[in-house]
Amino acid sequence: MRRARNMSPAATQELFIALSKGKLLPPALQWLARTGYTFSEKDLAGRKLVLTAKEGRLHAVLVKADDVPIYVEYGVADLGIVGKDTLLESEAEVFEPLDLGFGRCRLVVAGKPEHQKEDLRQRALVRVGTKYPKIARWHFDRVGVQAEIIALKGSVELSVLAGLAEVVVDIVETGTTLRENGLVVYHEILSSSARLIVNKASHKLKSAEIDALLRKE
Repeated sequence: MRRARNMSPAATQELFIALSKGKLLPPALQWLARTGYTFSEKDLAGRKLVLTAKEGRLHAVLVKADDVPIYVEYGVADLGIVGKDTLLESEAEVFEPLDLGFGRCRLVVAGKPEHQKEDLRQRALVRVGTKYPKIARWHFDRVGVQAEIIALKGSVELSVLAGLAEVVVDIVETGTTLRENGLVVYHEILSSSARLIVNKASHKLKSAEIDALLRKE
């Protein structure tokens, strides 16, 4: 396990939780409210990056979704709420005690409909556009497809439309974006939902506080 740095919350018995500033934030705040922790609307509407719950003892660190596992693994946060897809891609060494059930989506392979029934294993090489290069590599190695993984930050659908890639590995909720761009799902790699993750050291040092929070769930 990687060692935490200066701001380690392990020196106190207060809890720090890393939350994504994206679409998982509202349901994450609702879940925390059910466990007894709420935050000021003024603070949430402002630009503060570290918020303290009205009830005290819990501080929320607001970060990008991809950074949640990193902050928890390194011990800046004791806990985090992150999508299973992001957690797997990060390969972070953390505990994952709870599936929170919200933020459900699927990680899929998709491409042009005319190639939907084609066996990709028959191709000498398949170019794959994705924001999830590690998961994509794992998947195509597992199913025996020779793949060139092209890591992208922007719209992965464009990579197929522009001819950069032949298929994409991407997150799908309703499938609207794929349909609007003339693409279809070939198959599902995994399903994802929000998970509560815990720093390994905090799991030992703050077990009472963490267990108390989980009992309120």
